[in-house]
Amino acid sequence: MSKDTPKKEPIKLPKMQIPADLEIEYVNLVRIAHSPSELVFDFAHLLPGPLPARVSSRIVMTPLAAKLFSRALTENLQKFESTYGEIKIPGNRALADYLFRKSGETKEPPSE
Repeated sequence: MSKDTPKKEPIKLPKMQIPADLEIEYVNLVRIAHSPSELVFDFAHLLPGPLPARVSSRIVMTPLAAKLFSRALTENLQKFESTYGEIKIPGNRALADYLFRKSGETKEPPSE
């Protein structure tokens, strides 16, 4: 690098304060909707049975913020997989078929 080339400054992220009483929610489902100006993420917990999934959090982002979030998530998943191995995504069936098998059922659902 020549001495005339400007040096890139590291990105300084804002400090975050996590409240001591913040409730942690487990989610296994997200519904995404959008308008021209925002993306809406409804995070939910789906349990087996006829009950609807319980939405525990709704996050609204601008398209730019959502794109940056997607990039950060992708980078972090790559780091996770390089440490712990590939995350396998189920094949042809719905994810719920894999998550909510009947008790004692161990084999893969049949391919369609």
